[in-house]
Parts: sequence; structure tokens; C-alpha cells
Amino acid sequence: MEEIPVYLFTGFMDSGKTTLIRQTLLENHFGDGAKTLLIVCEDGDVEYDEDELAKINTKILMVEKEEDFTEALLKNSSLQYMPDQVFIEYNGTWHMDTLLEAKLPDGWLIVQSLATADAGTFDMYLSNMRPMIMEQLFKADVVIFNRCDDDTPKGKFRRAVKAVNRPAQIVYERTDGTVDEREEELPFDLNQEIIEISDADYAIWYMDAQENYKKYDGKKVEFTALVYNPDKMKKGVMVPGRFAMTCCIEDIAFLGFKCKYPESKRILHKSWIHIVAEIRVEFAMEYKGKGPVLYPVSVEPAEKPEDELVYFS
Repeated sequence: MEEIPVYLFTGFMDSGKTTLIRQTLLENHFGDGAKTLLIVCEDGDVEYDEDELAKINTKILMVEKEEDFTEALLKNSSLQYMPDQVFIEYNGTWHMDTLLEAKLPDGWLIVQSLATADAGTFDMYLSNMRPMIMEQLFKADVVIFNRCDDDTPKGKFRRAVKAVNRPAQIVYERTDGTVDEREEELPFDLNQEIIEISDADYAIWYMDAQENYKKYDGKKVEFTALVYNPDKMKKGVMVPGRFAMTCCIEDIAFLGFKCKYPESKRILHKSWIHIVAEIRVEFAMEYKGKGPVLYPVSVEPAEKPEDELVYFS
């Protein structure tokens, strides 16, 4: 059976999903006349012109209630419209499980998931409705922040997304439609002889060091860490790190670095240390490739912080 590509568009309400779909179909000539089924699950500020879409062989199917988004509806729509490709504009207030766990009709294959976010309101939603908004982004292949300006906290937004969706490609789009390629600022000085990583900046540093490890090669860092060093750990290796809240209290993960230390066995499992270490980029099985490996210069006992968790914002 011939595969029918399915493109998912997610994101909170009024985040620009409809505009993105219209641009893709009408301006970019996506599919070049292929029979397209557009399943629309919410009414936004921007509306579709059915006559305009008909000219490019696109039919719209409206789904107004979450309980109506069923396997039966998808199967019937496949038989009725017999599309060559499918676009799904999902409702930003519906549970993602309804979409992701649905059994798709034979031949339908999700090939790309795109999420949109309004840079002007994302920070507010992040503060007040974090679990709901992040649910829309955690499975996206591409996250597009639109309506960006010079004051957009790109680094903060990137860290928020990467905390729940490491592989996602992130694009920042300005109000005129051009891509914003300004570099993101880090809250610590990479030019220090020893880079001081505060508790508040640990999660930010961890993400940057994992993604951009080459720029840390040969540099020294110091930070306070909880040590993962159980009896089964290989001699000469330990993992200093911190527990981070990625989305909400139910989503806490340990963010640690491989650390080669000849005296590792004298460091108790789950003890707190203050470590100064040189970073070397090496192949490590734990990273499934190259990554930052710590070589301690000094390791001293440390007091447990008042707040043991670190955060991405």
C-alpha cells in the first residue's frame, strides 16, 4: 500500500498554526497539486478560505470536539477523501495523547510534527500554564517561535523546549517572516579562567555543554554537585550532576556528566561535592558518541543546597 504522509501542526491557541499551514500550502506550493486533506480542530483568529484551498486540490474537515477525534473519524475521512497527503491542525487545549495514541488509517504515516509558539505570549504561558503548553511541544520535530523581536529571550525559550524535547529543531521567526539568527546569550562567562556555574545556571550550562561540547574542550569549570557513585559503578568513574525539574514536579531528571577520577571510590554515593574540573571532549558510551568528560582538578565536600533542584528558567 502506498504511504500517505501526515503532517502534524500543534501549539497553543493563536500561536500561528493556521498561518503556517496557509503559507505552506498556498505560498510554498507544498505537494504541487496533490490531493490534500486538511483536518482542522480549532477556530483561530486566521481563517481558511475554502474556495482558495479548492484551487490547490485541498479539502477541509472540521472537528469541533475532542471526543469526535476518533479512529473511526480518521478511517472514514480516508475512505471519503482518499488523500495523497494529510495536514492536521490540532487543538491547543486538547490532550496530545488523543492524537498520538490514535490508530491511523492504513497507509497513513506521520512524517513530520511542527509546533508553533507566539514569542510575545510564550513567557506568560510558561509561567502560568507550563504543563499544558509544553505538552504541545514535547513531540515536535520542529518548534517555531514566531513574532520574535530584539527583546525575545531566545535562550530561555530554547532551554524550556530542550528540557522536554532534546532532539527538536528550534526556529525563531521575526514579525516580518525572516529568520532571527542572533546568537543566544549565556548567563556565565566562557572566557573566565575557571567558569563558575551557579546553582541557578547549572541546567542552562548542562544543556549547552551537551549540545555544543566542542566550545568547552579544554576549559575548566566549577560547580556544586550531587554524586551518582553506587558500588556497581566502574572504578575511576563517577557522575556529578543535579536533579532538574524539566516541566513539572512529576518530571524530574538527573543531569550528570561522566567524570574520570582515580579516587572516585572515596566519594560516597549521593554525597554533595564542590568540584573544579577540566572538560575534555571524548567518545563515551554514556553519550553514545562524543561529549564532555570531566577530569577533576579538585573535589571537596559541600553542604547540601537549600533547594536541591535546578531549573531551566
